[in-house]
Amino acid sequence: MTEPAPSKDGLKRGLKARHMQMIAIGGSIGTGLFVASGGTISEAGPGGALVAYALIGIMVLLLMQSLGEMSARLPVAGSFQTYATVFVNRHFGFAIGWNYWFNWAITVAAELVAAGIVMSYWLPDVPGWIWAAVFLVLLTGLNALSSKAFGEGEYWLAAIKVVTVIVFLVCGFAMIFGIIGGTSPGFSNWTDGEAPFVGGWLSIVSVFMIAGFSFQGTELVGVAAGEAENPQRDVPKAIKTIFWRIMLFYIGAIFVIGMLIPYLDPSLLSSEASDIATSPFTLVFERAGIAFAAALMNAVILSAILSAGNSGLYASARMLYSMAKDGKAPKIFGRLNKRGVPVPAMLLTASVGLFGFLTAIIGQGEAYTWLLNVSGLSGFIAWVGIAVSHYKFRKAYIASGQSLADLPYKAPLFPLGPILAFAILLVVIAGQNYQAVLDGNLLQMASSYIGLPIFLLLWLCHWLVTRKQPTEVIDPWTAKLN
Repeated sequence: MTEPAPSKDGLKRGLKARHMQMIAIGGSIGTGLFVASGGTISEAGPGGALVAYALIGIMVLLLMQSLGEMSARLPVAGSFQTYATVFVNRHFGFAIGWNYWFNWAITVAAELVAAGIVMSYWLPDVPGWIWAAVFLVLLTGLNALSSKAFGEGEYWLAAIKVVTVIVFLVCGFAMIFGIIGGTSPGFSNWTDGEAPFVGGWLSIVSVFMIAGFSFQGTELVGVAAGEAENPQRDVPKAIKTIFWRIMLFYIGAIFVIGMLIPYLDPSLLSSEASDIATSPFTLVFERAGIAFAAALMNAVILSAILSAGNSGLYASARMLYSMAKDGKAPKIFGRLNKRGVPVPAMLLTASVGLFGFLTAIIGQGEAYTWLLNVSGLSGFIAWVGIAVSHYKFRKAYIASGQSLADLPYKAPLFPLGPILAFAILLVVIAGQNYQAVLDGNLLQMASSYIGLPIFLLLWLCHWLVTRKQPTEVIDPWTAKLN
């Protein structure tokens, strides 16, 4: 077997075109769609949820076009951490890198907790921390093999999610047209009560956070570009699938759920991972006559959780490796094994997954909610970094005298794209928990917004420590970036 060619930073380019395509397609399909989507419809109504997911979908599309332009031209494992450092400043890059590592390292822990919750559906007498340990070892072993092993594992885990959504949409539209499942409800669920818009704009804003969290993971294609066999070809192809994924999977699924299940249905009120039986996907499958719907969706949600954990471990390890190579983290995390895997960076990230063992101390549901609150805002901050970096990237590219025609992929809506995405992100970040702000609930405010002061503190501390050090001038178009 031919060894994958190394990238500029020493990593092996083992991710094939089909891996990149599935990472892009499946990166953001998870519990946010399978479970939490029901809660968004109950809160904002079918029309309000559709508007919220559409607006966030447009923002994500613009962000991924920005990331696609940068990562196709400069495919490095550090991705937007590296771009933030080179095109904005080193302090911003430092904060973005550690923020993103923290986000995904905590997400790995949260997914381990969720895996324990899901497994209790079949084996309720087995403690959740045992499953957390089993899956942590499994994901760490898979990532330790090679980037190709990660890509192959992610390919099949993502394929399960994609097939499930496609089957759901087929069944859903067949029920809407009365082909299966009895009499079609028509548009009655869009006209009953306060539907289609429940609670006005404030409800839509409150759904932004859930919708945004559902899409987190889409940016993985930018991190994976550093180990793609042919990033100039594969990254643009992967980015171009995002529009159809957003329209077909998210908008289509929200539309089907809103058509078939009334927003006042008490089953939609729950959005916890422990309530698999009330997943809107489960409800629709059951009403379509699929008797084993709950067990089926439980298996699919478990695959989604493992996919998120697998991707999170990969992304955070590569980000830490990149920072170590760039002098922003201890040098030990910049070491690779003979298969091109940053094992020390991966092991540190996996150790954060030990937070999953909180399930044995404070209860599964509480640990899962706490971990999600800690990591949720960090993903949005990383997206802000992508928007800012792309704006500066394009300005620097033109200033260097290069032609836009030479870019492997060109974001079609620059400069409107990154500016609009940045503006929407500010609204999303500010509205994380506006109700806690209005109520003056300091504990909930701290839980919802803690990621923002952590990011600003990282930025400030790096500036204080390095402000007197000379800034290295890097030509990004010719130099190794990490």
